[in-house]
Amino acid sequence: MLLPFRSYLRLGLTLASAALLISSCELLEFSPNDVRAPDAQRDLTRQNLERLAQQPNPTGGDTLRFAFTADSQRYYDELDPLVSSLNQQRNLALVIVGGDISDFGLGREMRWVNGKLKQLRVPYFTVIGNHDHVGNGRAAYQEIFGPLNYSFTYAGTRFILTDTNGREYGFNGQVPNVPWLQQQLADTVGVRRQVAICHVPPFDGDFDPSLTTSYARALAAAPRLVFNLSGHIDKFGVSQPYNDNVTYISGYSVEQRQYLLLTLWGDKEYKLESIAY
Repeated sequence: MLLPFRSYLRLGLTLASAALLISSCELLEFSPNDVRAPDAQRDLTRQNLERLAQQPNPTGGDTLRFAFTADSQRYYDELDPLVSSLNQQRNLALVIVGGDISDFGLGREMRWVNGKLKQLRVPYFTVIGNHDHVGNGRAAYQEIFGPLNYSFTYAGTRFILTDTNGREYGFNGQVPNVPWLQQQLADTVGVRRQVAICHVPPFDGDFDPSLTTSYARALAAAPRLVFNLSGHIDKFGVSQPYNDNVTYISGYSVEQRQYLLLTLWGDKEYKLESIAY
């Protein structure tokens, strides 16, 4: 039986729409809270660790040079000049991003930042920030970057990155994971010096107050600790707030168009430079 022309036209449009939907399904983002990521943008910490393991220390000796930046949230346009400046630094081994990679904890925000930072000539490593916890952010961070707490050793330097966003857990007395931190600090096999890294410093109101003392004591008791690095407060500073000889360094946010260049040598010797870009 022949159908009216309008019926054929309607059927054709329906089939064309269905074909377009099927062919472009991989381009659709069904929800901004979707934490899934393509394979190339998943488990980035592991990928960068593998890359670092293949890279000789650029200084070729005891000295290690790395950069620290933080809080890229909302300031994605500043990442291109940041990457350009970092790529001009001589003998740079790696870059640390001190949290708040995203603003709203969206996976696509984290992937945007990775799209910029993967242009770095050296591997980069992140610690989770409080903004990265928003909504499904914690799951997105774990999907895209990896563990919330982890450590690695390179050129005799142990880097220990810890989730210290206590407020995001309702100050439940478990974040930061101080026993885990103590275990990492105590393991000094093949380690000449140590650097602790977090987003929220222990003297900030977003740090679980019930764990401030134990966190500070863990660092004070740690052998070969050089300093603690943090972001969050968007204000550069160097202090020893607990009078225990532990140095706490707060870095710049991406918005401030400055970052820290840190050079380590010996057991606890270091040089700190503020680089504007």
